[in-house]
Amino acid sequence: MTLWSADEAATATGGRATTDWQVTGVSIDTRSLQPGDLFVALKAARDGHDFVADALAKGAGAALVSRVPDGLASDAPLLIVDDVQAGLEALGRAARARTNARVVAVTGSVGKTSTKEMLAHVLGAQGRTHASVASYNNHWGVPLTLARMPADTQFAVIEIGMNHPGEIAPLARMARPHVAMVTTVAPAHLEAFDNIQGIAREKASIIDGLEPRGTAVLNGDVDTTDILQAHARDHGARILTFGSAAGCHHRALSIEVAGASTVAEARAWRTPMLFKVGAPGRHFAMNALGVLAVVFALGADRGRALISLASWAPGSGRGQRLRLVLDPADADSWLELIDDAYNANPASMAASLEVLSGAEVTHGMGRVARGRRIAVLGDMKELGPDEKTLHAGLADLPAMAQIDTVHCIGPLMKSLHAALPEDKRGLWRATAPEMTERLRGRLDQGDVVLVKGSLSMGLRVVVDAIREIGHPAPHDYE
Repeated sequence: MTLWSADEAATATGGRATTDWQVTGVSIDTRSLQPGDLFVALKAARDGHDFVADALAKGAGAALVSRVPDGLASDAPLLIVDDVQAGLEALGRAARARTNARVVAVTGSVGKTSTKEMLAHVLGAQGRTHASVASYNNHWGVPLTLARMPADTQFAVIEIGMNHPGEIAPLARMARPHVAMVTTVAPAHLEAFDNIQGIAREKASIIDGLEPRGTAVLNGDVDTTDILQAHARDHGARILTFGSAAGCHHRALSIEVAGASTVAEARAWRTPMLFKVGAPGRHFAMNALGVLAVVFALGADRGRALISLASWAPGSGRGQRLRLVLDPADADSWLELIDDAYNANPASMAASLEVLSGAEVTHGMGRVARGRRIAVLGDMKELGPDEKTLHAGLADLPAMAQIDTVHCIGPLMKSLHAALPEDKRGLWRATAPEMTERLRGRLDQGDVVLVKGSLSMGLRVVVDAIREIGHPAPHDYE
């Protein structure tokens, strides 16, 4: 199905189409480009114009450029604009304007990507749903997501992130959501903000883009909820809070982790609810409660949403659980991996360690004959001047009492390594590859292993090394 014709795209961007082309998708990367895509020649680490010829050779339907690259055929299908980034933004705004979709925008210090995926899963069972890919939530990710949105979309879920003040509001105005959700406010990107209140004000600015009579779905448990709610009131938004506090519109009454899932009893004002999330973790249940508030605000079917939550599971790097069989001849010779290696800050680290602390280990297997809870933790980045204190403070979390060994990676995690009791102190290595050389021999059957750290720490190599020592069980948590 045609996503953009040459005439439509030229009108949207004010550009000039060189031929009468049509495209079925939009791409910024030749490695993932699909035949029929519009290739957008953004300038980032490399100038995208250097890859236009390759994109067209791979079947791109056209390319969005600000100049004609050398070596192209005279009839190459192009859309020529003054500035490629501005052209992509204009295409995104035009895509948003032409659809009747009900749009949700999601931000938060923790959990925005998994919550976005949860919303896409729930709404996808109720209508044609379009959502951000991976963590495409920045100045190019949001317009790219919008530009990819088909005109007949019924629900759209747009993730919006930030690293510095002033980034969220312009993206929210581009997305023009009917519902804006803030998952939580926590210490993250503190090096760019004076304090947690500054982070709360930046997160609250997602409300600036709300459509008239829009709804703000806000975490009612965080200390900065007053800042969020005041901003919503100032913009005339309807407010729905979620959390465990007594005044929350969607309130969790009890949350219990049960094996590979989480069961929650809650109340949506006067309506009692009981739901299951297909992943273990109190934080997943709280985000699911926020999702249900969004569903209510959209006027979607809450009963169907409650059912859909049971089949949702986190993706790779975001709490995905995998049971690995270590001996192909013995299906009971396994260890369990919790892959949460995509990102980390103090709040998400605490949530993941809580999940690990409650994980069921199995005794009587392997060399050690005693199942252990093992954490492999990498540096948490962008925490500002208190970064060492915040790392060391992880040692005092209640969850640490149930964790047997903590291996640490990176210069900041050296502070945690030093703060740990000697009986819990595992290896410390400066880099993830150095850790992989020693780690596998310290794991055994019956263990549950959590891997978590900031993306720049490259903990994916640790995850891959652990996965390579076994085979996925026939019935794992994926």
